[in-house]
Parts: sequence; C-alpha cells; structure tokens
Amino acid sequence: MLITRRDFIRATAGALGLAALSGWTPTEARADKAGKPNVLLIMADDMGYSDAECYGGDIRTPNLSALAGGGLRFTQHYSTGRCWPSRACILTGYYAQQIRRDTISGIKMGARPDWAPLLPKLLKPLGYSSYHSGKWHIDGNPIDGGFERSWGGERSGCDWDRFFDSKPWKEDGVTAPVKPGQDYYSTVAIADHAIQCLKLHKNKYGNKPFFQYIAFYSPHFPLHALKKDIDSYRDAYLEGWDVIRRRRWKRMKEMGLINTALSQRDTDIVPGWNLKPAQLKARIGPGEAAKAVAWETLTEEQKRFQATKMAIHAAMITRMDLEIGRVVQQLKDMGAYKNTLILFASDNGASAEQIIRGNGHDPAAPMGSAKSYLCLGPGFSTAANTPFRLHKHWNHEGGISSPLIVHWPEGISAKGELRHDPSHFIDIAPTILELAGGAWPRKTKPLSGPPKPGQSLVPAFAADGTVKHESLWWSHAGNRAIRMGDWKLASRGGQKGKWELYNLRVDRCEMNDLASEHPQKLKQLAQRWEDIAEGFRKTLSIGTERK
Repeated sequence: MLITRRDFIRATAGALGLAALSGWTPTEARADKAGKPNVLLIMADDMGYSDAECYGGDIRTPNLSALAGGGLRFTQHYSTGRCWPSRACILTGYYAQQIRRDTISGIKMGARPDWAPLLPKLLKPLGYSSYHSGKWHIDGNPIDGGFERSWGGERSGCDWDRFFDSKPWKEDGVTAPVKPGQDYYSTVAIADHAIQCLKLHKNKYGNKPFFQYIAFYSPHFPLHALKKDIDSYRDAYLEGWDVIRRRRWKRMKEMGLINTALSQRDTDIVPGWNLKPAQLKARIGPGEAAKAVAWETLTEEQKRFQATKMAIHAAMITRMDLEIGRVVQQLKDMGAYKNTLILFASDNGASAEQIIRGNGHDPAAPMGSAKSYLCLGPGFSTAANTPFRLHKHWNHEGGISSPLIVHWPEGISAKGELRHDPSHFIDIAPTILELAGGAWPRKTKPLSGPPKPGQSLVPAFAADGTVKHESLWWSHAGNRAIRMGDWKLASRGGQKGKWELYNLRVDRCEMNDLASEHPQKLKQLAQRWEDIAEGFRKTLSIGTERK
C-alpha cells in the first residue's frame, strides 16, 4: 500500500529489529561530557573546494558559514574524486577498492564483503536509529544497510532531473511528495524528508541518539535551479572565470586556508567522455565552450552563456544552504542542536563534464529550467576548484579536495578554527563510531581482519588537536595518487601514466613536478602505492568474507 506524504508525516518510524552481528563487540570509547551525540552528515555533490563563503568563495552560504564559525574547518580533507567510491568510503571507513566498490588491476566492482557493513549497522547496537534522505549511489539499498527510513534516488535516477522524476518510485513505503506538474525541487524535498525523519524520531524515541544522513544532488549536473535563485545571481559572473579564480585565491590566502601559488588552467584536459565541440554547438548552442580557455578569448555570446551557467551553479548551492538551515532549525526546535555532531563535505571536486542524459536538452528552454540539461563545464569548474588543478574524476588536488566543516557545540570547544592535517573520507565512520561509544569490528577467522584505513578525527576536536596519517591512497579510472607527509605522487592515464612528484607544503597546486630531482622519494612513494594495492588484492582473494 502506498503511503502519502501526509501519512508519512503522521507515521511513526518503524524499528528494523536488527540484532548485533556476531563478532562485533561494542566497547565504551572515551567518556565525553556531552555523552553520545546525535549525528547529522550532509553531503553536497560536485561542489568545488572554494565555492562556499567560508572556504573563500563568492556563493552565499550563510548557514555553512555559521557552522564553520562555531566549529572547525579542515583545509586538507580528501574525497576519492568520484561519487560512488566517496560514498562507499564515508559510510564504511574503508578505501573503495578494499571493499570492491571501485576497481584496480586484480579487483573488480562487486558486493561489499561482509566485514564492511555500512555505518548504521554499527550504530544500531549502540542505541542509534538511522535515516537516509537523498542520493544513494552505494551498493545494496539503504534499508538493508541499516537505515530505518530512506527517501531518495537509488532506484530512480532522479538526480538527472531536479524538478521532477517522471519515473514512478517508492522507497520504504513513501512515494515522491508530489505528482508531475506540481511544484517540486529535489533539494527542498530532500530537506523536507530529513526534517520529517527528525520529527518522527523525536516523537517515538525522545532523546535516543540518531544518525541522519542527507545527500543532496546539488550542484551536480544538470544545472537546475529555481528561477528566483538564478535571478539573484544573474549578472554575478560576467567578469569571467579568470577574475573569479584570482579573487577567490587571494581571499583564501587571507583566510589562512591555503599558502600556495594559483595554479594555471589545464586548458587541454577534459573528460574523455565529454561531448565534442561540434556536438556541444549542435546540441547545446553557440554559447557553449568545450575547454577552459582564457576568458577574454570567448565571444560575447559565450561569456553571457557561461556566466549564466555559473549563476545556476551558485543558485543551486545557495538553495542547498537554505535547506540546511531549515534542518538545523529543526534540531534546535527539538532540543537536539547542542549535542548533534554536524559534518558537511562534498563528494568530489567540481565537474568538467559536458554530457546530456535523462530527458535530454531543449535548446529553447530557459537555462536552468526542467527541460534544459546543462553542465558547468571545465571553465567555471576550474574556478570552483580554486586554487587547484583539474576536476572531479582526477586524483590531483582539484578532484579530491573537499571542504569539511565539523560542528558540535557540546563537544568542540574550539570555535572557528582551522585544521591543516590531511584527512580523508575513510576517517568519517571511525570518528562517528568512537563518539557513539563503539569499537571498530574486528574479524577473528580466518584472519585477524583487514586493516582499518580510516582513523578517528576526534583528536582534532581538541584545542590545537592533530591527526596524523602514515599515508593516504587514491586510485580511480586510471588516475593514481599517494600522499605521505608533505609529499604526493600523482599520475593520470592508467597504470602506465607517468608519476609526478610534488611537495604539497609549498606547492599544493601541483605546478612544480620534482620527479627528476628526487628519484628516491618517487621510488619510495610508488612502492608504497603498490604495497597498499597488493594488500587489498590479498584481502579479497582468500575468502575472508563471512558467509
């Protein structure tokens, strides 16, 4: 039986009744004066490192700024560079290849091993109820993964259309909140669902802790936004991406977020699956630009077209920020705000993709409307990823650098501070689990268990707190990287791609390749990359899954 939106609002969340899995022995973590916090994990999709105001951007994000001002900003936090491996990392604490959620030589995509449950299953025995709102893009489904309620697009592809998904869909007995033709915008609907989950939780469970995971589609393509939001940015980007980049870079340096030169534009590097220039002109129009060329080389028509696309991108982020504000207000209304750990990140850098999917693109439709299908493209993606090189998909800094805001009034005394230690999405689940009073699940047979790559960020919550990784590792679609201390090795173009070596302490924008000057350092990092990859292969090849 289908449940209407009103029924859902009035309903009470049902318990899944999942028992603790054998071999998991929760133990008490350190005692916090705040007790077990609630957790609100918020994900943006394809949002650039420098888009938000609190990361040096020009896009109005007052609610994110408020969270940053009352909490912490991590300046060297990393994703995987792509949607689905990032989401696997953030909800398991493992690298995606280690659990078959991305590929390298010798590892194919497949179901996660039994020893890599999603975070909600680890939180359930600790007294938490978990809820999911929005994008999924993880194997399996949210309910089987331990969420009590879920509403989103894992079975619908609704991220291709912000205004309405024409395919009927239903999750956890809840249907889309409107019918075709009625007002609908996915960012608002996702926040609506999250707010209802919080209300249901309060009504049924009172002060029992919760984990609410909100995964917005914005600002992922297609560029769809409410007209009033687009209008508020209509002429804001006519100065062009070169001016915007330089202005953001200067602001970021003043804020202490970075200490690096501004990278050059990678004019000739775009995703191989992009529409070709002739296709873009034929299917989108003469205003489209296939590469991140110098702004002044564009025609006036192109400048207006590109500036309008960036205005839509900004409008999508501002609307997301407003909806985050509504969710935070709900926390305050239910008395949960002070003891809720709020984390905000983006799943990867801004995207240089230029493709058409879903319901296609109508060149006659207003830009940003439901019948249009536009992508940000490499020019303004470069600006969104200021000051770094490259974009989503690559393992250079522009693809993998993510904002991370952490806010928890009762648990973090440091307000408005920066944390410069490198960290990664694999650290999110261990952080939440420690604060929930749990211990990482360890297997006993046939191995002592695969290594837990992620580590808790809780030490960074203290004044002058630090977190140290021996190494951080990446691989995606033929791109590779490893970071050890200040040194980073990166390559693109597959296993035969040439390694590049950078000292990120002075060159985080990866403009000065030191490979020829430090061959021993290159050899050391390359060997470590291979050792980690081989460890993943061995773990998955000897039948360590529980059956």
